[in-house]
Amino acid sequence: MRIEESEGVSASRKHLVFAYYVTGHGFGHATRVVEVVRNLILAGHDVHVVTGAPDFVFTSEIQSPRLFIRKVLLDCGAVQADALTVDRLASLEKYSETAVIPRESILATEVEWLNSIKADLVVSDVVPVACRAAAEAGIRSVCVTNFSWDFIYAEYVMAAGNHHRSIVWQIAEDYSHCEFLIRLPGYCPMPAFRDVIDVPLVVRRLHKSRKEIRKELAIEEDVKVVILNFGGQPSGWKLKEEFLPPGWLCLVCGASDTQELPPNFIKLAKDAYTPDVMAASDCMLGKIGYGTVSEALAYKLPFVFVRRDYFNEEPFLRNMLEYYQGGVEMIRRDLLTGHWKPYLERAISLKPCYEGGINGGEVAAHIIQETAIGKNYASDKLSGARRLRDAIVLGYQLQRAPGRDILVPEWYANAANELSKSTGSSTVSAAEGGHLMSSYIEDFEILHGDLQGLPDTMSFLKSMAELDAINEYEKNSEKRQMRERKAAAGLFNWEEDIYVARAPGRLDVMGGIADYSGSLVLQLPTREACHVAVQRNDPNKHKLWKHAQERQNTKGQQPTPVLQIVSWGLKLYSSMFLKPSFLRQSSEEQWLTVSYGSELSNRGPTFDMDLSDFIEDGQPIPYEKAKKYFAQDPSQKWAAYVAGTILVLMKELGVRFEDSISMLVSSAVPEGKGVSSSASVEVASMSAIAAAHGLSISPRDIALLSQKVENHIVGAPCGVMDQMTSACGEANKLLAMVCQPAEVIGLVEIPNHIRFWGIDSGIRHSVGGADYGSVRIGAFMGRKIIKSLASDVVSKSSDFSNGFVHDELEDDGVALLEAEASLDYLCNLAPHRYEALYAKMLPETLLGQEFLNRYIDHSDPVTSIDTNRKYVVRAPAKHPIYENFRVKNFKALLTSTTSDDQLTALGELLYQCHYSYSACGLGTDGTDRLVRMVQEMQHSSKSKSEGGTLYGAKITGGGSGGTVCVIGRNSLCSSQQILEVQQKYKVATGYLPFIFEGSSPGAGKFGYLRIRRR
Repeated sequence: MRIEESEGVSASRKHLVFAYYVTGHGFGHATRVVEVVRNLILAGHDVHVVTGAPDFVFTSEIQSPRLFIRKVLLDCGAVQADALTVDRLASLEKYSETAVIPRESILATEVEWLNSIKADLVVSDVVPVACRAAAEAGIRSVCVTNFSWDFIYAEYVMAAGNHHRSIVWQIAEDYSHCEFLIRLPGYCPMPAFRDVIDVPLVVRRLHKSRKEIRKELAIEEDVKVVILNFGGQPSGWKLKEEFLPPGWLCLVCGASDTQELPPNFIKLAKDAYTPDVMAASDCMLGKIGYGTVSEALAYKLPFVFVRRDYFNEEPFLRNMLEYYQGGVEMIRRDLLTGHWKPYLERAISLKPCYEGGINGGEVAAHIIQETAIGKNYASDKLSGARRLRDAIVLGYQLQRAPGRDILVPEWYANAANELSKSTGSSTVSAAEGGHLMSSYIEDFEILHGDLQGLPDTMSFLKSMAELDAINEYEKNSEKRQMRERKAAAGLFNWEEDIYVARAPGRLDVMGGIADYSGSLVLQLPTREACHVAVQRNDPNKHKLWKHAQERQNTKGQQPTPVLQIVSWGLKLYSSMFLKPSFLRQSSEEQWLTVSYGSELSNRGPTFDMDLSDFIEDGQPIPYEKAKKYFAQDPSQKWAAYVAGTILVLMKELGVRFEDSISMLVSSAVPEGKGVSSSASVEVASMSAIAAAHGLSISPRDIALLSQKVENHIVGAPCGVMDQMTSACGEANKLLAMVCQPAEVIGLVEIPNHIRFWGIDSGIRHSVGGADYGSVRIGAFMGRKIIKSLASDVVSKSSDFSNGFVHDELEDDGVALLEAEASLDYLCNLAPHRYEALYAKMLPETLLGQEFLNRYIDHSDPVTSIDTNRKYVVRAPAKHPIYENFRVKNFKALLTSTTSDDQLTALGELLYQCHYSYSACGLGTDGTDRLVRMVQEMQHSSKSKSEGGTLYGAKITGGGSGGTVCVIGRNSLCSSQQILEVQQKYKVATGYLPFIFEGSSPGAGKFGYLRIRRR
């Protein structure tokens, strides 16, 4: 429901009492609450504000005996590690301390207080427990907000661990007691609220004119003014005169009394009325929040913003700001180093175009008043329990830590409406393929390589050809697309050669996490792939983005190589490609990436750097330093997967890059689904750079170099099978590889009667997450302990007190023990030897410090042991030993006689692998549910009557979410049963899974294209 702005508040004949709870998350909530409260008091009502904010925030705007302020903090919002970063774990711990541990006492106190003031209605912005307290007091409640804490904390829980999961469940349950939500523009998904009323922007009114404020501050009308509205400046940051363009002034909000400012910076009084100062300025520099965005839009003030880490409401507000052409994004390093000029000059050229309502405070007050009187805005058929059901979809999302980027939880996608019956990645019909074929021939001359009839490559070339038609896109009403599109359009010199590489994702059929323990693995390249286009440019001719050009100008240097990347990733969201949206452009020898589809994440769509940043004292910088370089700004951390390939080539092959590099990265491999989206980006990037620089690198070496990017620069402790499959795989064949470290032993033909599918659970997977890393550490601990046990027995062969039997110490037994004392890979230990000698000797768990005290280290170069953490050891060590045995049997069975027994045995091996993952702690409710559904299909009477269809399923890759691999008979009936599983999962969870089917060639088989625009 939408309430039009004309429906304001009017005086009521009945005097009402409102209890208005305000979250402790910054001043922004308090300032917007002021506007709603002011209108309620003007209508003749009493308002009791429950808040932790200072009194002056309310009393400076409202002087009335009907305003009552009660200083109580019932939630804590997000705890900030610094001005630009949320400490997710500290936020959850603080919330637990503030609202969970004393919950019973809080509820009792609030119920008593609400009854004592005889409240007619409880309003919450957006304190969860207030809704529950109102319900227990028998009082109706409503919420007024643009986000809810279940949404915000969900991502924090994924990072911090499942033991905090109950916090989000409790918040969602509390919100379900709310009657309806008054939703503000720029809102996040809020599934705990079923009934919603949309209102206009809530903004504070102006008290003085621009002219009056400038006169008070003694600023001439023709002087350009930026207001620095940062709400807490970065620690140790010193503002300098040269940060501003000549003749500009900066008005600083929230400066400390002791902070010294340059002469062109003016310190505002602590009680300065920000809306008036904003209206008197020419642009604003600060962090995105509801208050800053809404008031910037209302007063048509261009807003230069810097992304913050883990402020999960930010992408939605940023979208709104950019949609109305009111925003300019500043890279964090340019904020801190003072390269402000190009951003400020760009900002004052904008023409913000928001023309919507700005009387949301008045409209919300009217709704609140009418609700208190007795009007029913909610749908009668939708109870609190029904609303809560929508919040339950968060449960599967909470099983997994994302590890890297800040992403909108996929469980909020309205898959049914967006996707209809879509089951997987888009396909191209024969007619469409023919059109694309003729189109790319018209657009590009292919000087080297072959498209191999791949429709996604044809589509990629067609999209590239459209990039320079920027003028047509400027007519597009979807203004949000323009920013990334401009960056991509200005990336290449269309008269010069461009090199294109392609690398697929992979479906882990067998092997999985046993790769880092030396197992045989069987991997299938996916149909979905990543494309990377690369062009070399003379630094003197390279078109640079303005901020990159300004950076070089500031250094006073001649043009040097620059990397510019546009990540044009058609990122899959649920089962649908997001519409791409674009950025802007610049020049210098740098790496440039534009990320299409970054609006729903906190990922910056472009990245640039001077390639000299990779050089220190004439040598490539250490990997650890590069890791810190990319980690310093999480919104651009994704560039490590792409730009990291440059440093690896420098360090490992001694390559020197004298030219600037422009890169366009477009990936259709869904992120977080356990199908190696990161490996496909790394391999495609490495392949394209190698091709553009005339480097002859084998597919195997491309994979090993790409693994170094992920292990040492990204910091994810993955094995090598992902990169090997992406580089060396072939369509419709299983890549058989022994990971010691990466020996391809052949390609296994998939029999015609067998088919594999992947079904996405919707639970985000990441090898950067805590579960995967701890299981890997546990496996390496187990190997070290086994080696130590074997070594002890060999050296003390006369001492049998350790439980080993004498027969084991005959000559052959000693030889085996000597081999086990120098065990390079766990998978080289036979299962019977493990059971006979070591299974009972390995501890179930072991504290990190205790292990280090006894064994010094675990001999894994890509993980570190936390001394205070207890690691599971026995299950992670056992898994690869048995998995290697299972994979060998699986490979042998594929070539055996076709029979139902063959399929049953293959399926059983998948099931055994799945439950072994669970024993390691890498299972999830979602993946377990999918496996059970496959089992139910397999054992159903219908399936048996038709001779069997689906035979087995397992979690894949690093586990802890992601995709389930299913094996079945290659038949129409099997495909129909996969669709039934998909629909049943949607009914059970609210999420429509993405289905992976089909295959495509690896990067080595594809080679590369060298193209030039016709």
